[in-house]
Amino acid sequence: MNIVFLGVLGYILLQFAVGMYVSRRIRTESDYIVAGRSLGYPLAIFTIFATWFGAETTIGAAGAIYEGGLGGATADPFGYAACLLLMGAVFAVPLWRRRLTTVADLFRVRYSLAVEKLAVMLMVPTSVLWAAAQIRAFGQVLASSSGFQVQTMIAVAALIVIAYTAFGGMLADAWTDLVQGIALILGLVVVFAAVISRVGFGALASIPPERLRLFGGPGVSGLAVVEQWAIPVCGSVMAAELVARVIASRSPQIAQRSTLVAAGMYLVFGMIPVSLGLLAPTLVPGLADPEQALPQLARAYLSTGLYVVFAGALVSAILSTVDSALLVASSLVSHNIVVPLRPGMSEAAKVRMARIGVATFGVVAYALAMHADGVYALVEEASAFGSAGIFVVIVIGLFTRWGGAWSAAASLVAGVVSWILGAYVLALPYPYLASLAAAAGAYLAVAALEGRAPEAAMAPAEA
Repeated sequence: MNIVFLGVLGYILLQFAVGMYVSRRIRTESDYIVAGRSLGYPLAIFTIFATWFGAETTIGAAGAIYEGGLGGATADPFGYAACLLLMGAVFAVPLWRRRLTTVADLFRVRYSLAVEKLAVMLMVPTSVLWAAAQIRAFGQVLASSSGFQVQTMIAVAALIVIAYTAFGGMLADAWTDLVQGIALILGLVVVFAAVISRVGFGALASIPPERLRLFGGPGVSGLAVVEQWAIPVCGSVMAAELVARVIASRSPQIAQRSTLVAAGMYLVFGMIPVSLGLLAPTLVPGLADPEQALPQLARAYLSTGLYVVFAGALVSAILSTVDSALLVASSLVSHNIVVPLRPGMSEAAKVRMARIGVATFGVVAYALAMHADGVYALVEEASAFGSAGIFVVIVIGLFTRWGGAWSAAASLVAGVVSWILGAYVLALPYPYLASLAAAAGAYLAVAALEGRAPEAAMAPAEA
């Protein structure tokens, strides 16, 4: 085994140790799913930042910019930073005051039990697909640092992730995200400093202007630009992983301010892969796989010891995302589907059920990771499936009394059906905008018949 692989294993063992130590404080379902709503500023800021800052933000963004210039970074970091900013400015406080345990609770309190179950059915596949993408990326990192086959390392990665997530829950997740966030920032700064120390800041000034165009380009329509931004912003602002961290904060002020600070951090440190992706065509030209731009720069400009730091940063980006996805998928099913069917369950039994869910969805994610065409295909599916209806229903339901259960159900179904038809059957040029329009239109049309929701549905409620 080489020193890079040993360094990565040591880093993983450190994460296990932190998670196992913190997990001793878990007593109730609330402790496991939302950390007992106890997160203060450091934990809330870093868990929001690290959860969103995944492998696609580092490897994916640098590769997209290597291939297509700054316009390739619409989603990362700019779109997702805007998503976090929108959450902090508009949604964090109202969501926290609802006293939810999962985001699906809002669908039950505001609409009905049936709508809650439908929402869970749409949100769980997204989280599992996202976890599968991260497991596959984790396996590739382990394979590249160890020399073992990718398929073997994907299996090892899945085992690590399942055990790591099942024991810890949200509180351990938040603490390890703090460690992972610091490691991620350190790794990116190390690579950036090493490259700039060799080529100088003047290299950034010499980048061709056409590679610095962020909003579209010749022949790109305004609707195409809106589509590019709508997917990361509207499609992710109500992601269950993000909402879970908002409602796990100690107060609405902490929820709001932590999300805003995390948005700023996301943009600032996300500019490192952006800058390196812009420089990479000159420094490592002719790459067959653009997503190798950042790893190739690291190999070319870092010593072995510093490359271990960089590998730890990649592992941090992956672990901080995959554990959140598995925890959310399990929480949605255990809390919103299983526990209501067994009202006499003890708190210990609820925690045990949530842990079983993590293991189950981890195995499913592993199977998807083994048989998928690649990480990009999994991420693409995870980003868009059902998110248009989720966004429309939550926004209207959170701030208005207009519409009820039938409106919400119609919107959720219209959103996912229109996305599938637009993207895969009709090949529409703007399938996500079409799904947003279909979801909003279905909600408003049915709501015109239903009228206003009951007053009780608008009041904050303990879920």
